[in-house]
This record gives sequence, structure tokens and C-alpha cells, in this order.
Amino acid sequence: MTTTYAALLRGINVGGSRKVPMADLRTLMEDLGHGGVRSYLQSGQAVFTADHGDEDTLAAELTDAIEKRFGFTVDVIVRDHTYLKAIADNCPFPAAELEGRQLHVTYFSAPVDAARFAEIDQAAHLPEEFRLGDRALYLYAPNGLGRSKLAEQLSRPRLNKGVIATSRNWNTVVKLVEMTGA
Repeated sequence: MTTTYAALLRGINVGGSRKVPMADLRTLMEDLGHGGVRSYLQSGQAVFTADHGDEDTLAAELTDAIEKRFGFTVDVIVRDHTYLKAIADNCPFPAAELEGRQLHVTYFSAPVDAARFAEIDQAAHLPEEFRLGDRALYLYAPNGLGRSKLAEQLSRPRLNKGVIATSRNWNTVVKLVEMTGA
């Protein structure tokens, strides 16, 4: 059975030397045997179909192929349409009433629990807020991610130890649901 997935690449094409041209990424994914490969923006997401493997195996294969082709390691999370749609549908914030830059989802490679973030005083960051979901964290940052003090706290390496974490704004969350559902 063929399944449609999104690959979320962490930390590419945002400055520095970790450049992965999307045309090259699409070709690399096609060479891995994936079908219907499409990329979205330059910030590291691609949609594809596969009839083999699970999300973790597909992510590992893509990580290895990127390292061989580009010479550096890129963390990759792969999620299917059902998961991506559930994340969008279960948003604890009023997404339809917010601008895309105000709402973000951090996708994790594995489940995380509230104890991981217990040291963060959420009340001190209001009106910014976060909520945990299924291998995801929803962040409401009314002034955008770049000005968010809460986002700064949430991205501390010790809080994300042992998991891959990569964030997308709400516009991208919605677009990936759309692209994987087509």
C-alpha cells in the first residue's frame, strides 16, 4: 500500500553552510524510490509517497542519503498524512482566528511528556503559551517566533535532549496537511 508522507528537515537553508537545494532534494528522494516528490518552500519540507518502510526507517534512509550527497548530517522527521491532519485538527489554540506567524508546531521524533518542560514558568511568559500534543508542541506566540521569549526557553538543548525537534509555522502545518492529502 502506498502512503503519502511529509519529510521535515531540521535546520537547512536558514543561513550558514547547510544548503540543500530543493531540486536536488527532490532528485535524491526520487533516487531512493519515492514517488510524487514535491517540496514546499526552501526551508526543508518535502512530500512523497512510499510503499515500504515506516516513518523512522524512511527518516533514517533520507538522513543517510543527504549525508552521502551533501556531506553533512541533517535531522529528518517523517510523518504521514493521518498524523499531520490530526495535529492540525487537535490544535488547542483558535488557529482560524490567528495569523500563521503567531502559531507554531514543534514536531518531535518521539513522545515527550510534561515533566520535560516543568522548569518553564508558563505564567511568566503570558500571553505566550504552549501545549503538548502527540509528539508535538503547539506554541502560541502573538508577536511571532523571532520575538518569543518562550520559544527561546523551549529550544534549550537540554529540554530537547534525546529527540529531534523541528518547528513549523501554522501556514506550513496547514499546507503540509493539504499536500499530503492530495
